[in-house]
Amino acid sequence: MSGVRLLVGTRKGAFILRSDGTRDDWDVQGPLFAGWEMYHLNGSPADPDRLYDSQSTGWHGQVVQRSDDGGKTWEPVGNEFTYEGVPGTHQWYDGTQHPWEFARVWHLEPSLTDPDTVFAGVEDAALFRSTDGGGETWRPINRGLRSRELPDEEREVGHCVHRLAMNPSRPDTLFMQKHWHVMRSDDGGESWDKVSGNLPSDFGFPIAVHAHEPDTVYVVPIESDSEHVPPEGKLRVYRSRTGGNEWEALTNGLPQEHCYVNVLRDAMSVDSLDPGGVYFGTTGGQVYASSDGGDGWTAIVHDLPAVLSIEAQTLA
Repeated sequence: MSGVRLLVGTRKGAFILRSDGTRDDWDVQGPLFAGWEMYHLNGSPADPDRLYDSQSTGWHGQVVQRSDDGGKTWEPVGNEFTYEGVPGTHQWYDGTQHPWEFARVWHLEPSLTDPDTVFAGVEDAALFRSTDGGGETWRPINRGLRSRELPDEEREVGHCVHRLAMNPSRPDTLFMQKHWHVMRSDDGGESWDKVSGNLPSDFGFPIAVHAHEPDTVYVVPIESDSEHVPPEGKLRVYRSRTGGNEWEALTNGLPQEHCYVNVLRDAMSVDSLDPGGVYFGTTGGQVYASSDGGDGWTAIVHDLPAVLSIEAQTLA
C-alpha cells in the first residue's frame, strides 16, 4: 500500500512523520538536529530517499545537509554560497543602501528528474543551484500585481510574494499568496488577476493546489501583516474549487475559538493519493492532516516547536 512521509522543519529541529495509505496512524521520528532552526526539508521526486535540509543557528551559521536513505543518516554538502562578481547594494527597510550578503537558505527545490540537482532560494534575495544547466537569465513577471506599501503600487519589481503554487498538469496556471491578495495567472505569470473573492482576509502565507484537481486551491487567511493570527481567533483553511474568487471555510476538526497561531509560507503541502491529503503546521507546534481533501482535519502531532515547513512525499 502506498504511504506518505511528511518532512517537518521547526524552530528547534526536524521531524519525519510516516503513515500508510490510510493516513490514520502516524509514526514520529525526531527531533533530528535538535536545537537547530530547520527552515526547509524537501525530497527529490526522482529519488524519494534523497532528502535535503537547510538548517541554521546563531552559533554555527547556515548548513545544507543531504540524506540518501530517507532521513536515517545525513551529511553536510555544498555550503559555499557566494555571489558572483560585485553584488552591489539594495535598499533596506529604512531607505538606506545595504550590500548584498548571504544569510541563509529559506527554500530548497529538488529537480523533478535529477536527484543531484537542487535549487536554493536564499536571503539576501538570490537563487543558487548545485549544477551548471539552465536558469542563466531571468525577467520579472509581475504585470497585474499591486502593493500599496510601495511608492508606485504597480511597479515592476519589489512585490512581497509569500508563496506560489500550481498543479503540474496545468503548468501555465499559477496561484500566488501575496503579502496582500490571492492572485491567479493563466499565462505562466505574464499577467495576474486578484481572486481573493469572499475570503475574510486576503493576507496570508501558504497556498497549495490539490494534486488531482487543478482548480482546487487552499489558503489560510491571517488577520493582517501586523497581527499574524487567524481572523476572529478561528483557525480555518479556505478552499476554492473554482480556481479562486469563491471560497469555503474548512473547520471540521480545527479550533474555532481562542486560537492565535500562524501558518508560515512553507508550512502547507499536499500528497498525491486518492482521495488527496492536505497538511499544514502551525507556530503553536501542531501538524494538522486531512485525508479527504480538507473536509475533515486531525492534529496528528501536538507540541512540536514552531513549525516552519512541511513537505509531503507520496511513497510507493
